[in-house]
Amino acid sequence: MNHEQFGKIFSNAGKTRRPFIIAEISGNAGSDIQVAKNLIVAAKDSGADAVKIQTYTADTMTLDSTNPEFMLQDGLWKGKTLYELYKWAHTPWEWHQELFDYAKEVGIPLFSTPFDETAVDFLTQFDPPCYKIASFEFHDLPLIERVAKEKKPMILSTGMASKQEIKESVECLKDCGVEYFMI
Repeated sequence: MNHEQFGKIFSNAGKTRRPFIIAEISGNAGSDIQVAKNLIVAAKDSGADAVKIQTYTADTMTLDSTNPEFMLQDGLWKGKTLYELYKWAHTPWEWHQELFDYAKEVGIPLFSTPFDETAVDFLTQFDPPCYKIASFEFHDLPLIERVAKEKKPMILSTGMASKQEIKESVECLKDCGVEYFMI
């Protein structure tokens, strides 16, 4: 599925087809590329329409700090730093080529959520059919502008956004000439 096909799905969302199911596999791979590949197959076999990963590094997400504001206070990761969590949970950049190739071989589109401009620059080599902006980055207009330069459909999560931020991001998308987007 190429970006034009994704665009058609976006423009017809809720009108002519069933929901578009995206399987998220990033942190679920447990630092094992074979598990990531198995998840791609499981997504395809389960009827998912696409698979999504996340593209970031611990260094681009947070500081390597043990200050209290960087420590997790509850849950499975209690006592660990945000840096340790992101380092463990990220999809290694060395895996991307193999995962994009494998998804193509299996017959399911793969795309990613880039968390910063370096991730977008990196992802361009794989020609993803679309990009997703995470809700924490929804207000990152420079990131949205950078992704918009790729002329691909975009999915933007609004869970962390205010009405004003949604308005500003939609204006940014339109100003950048993004033809297809979903929020």
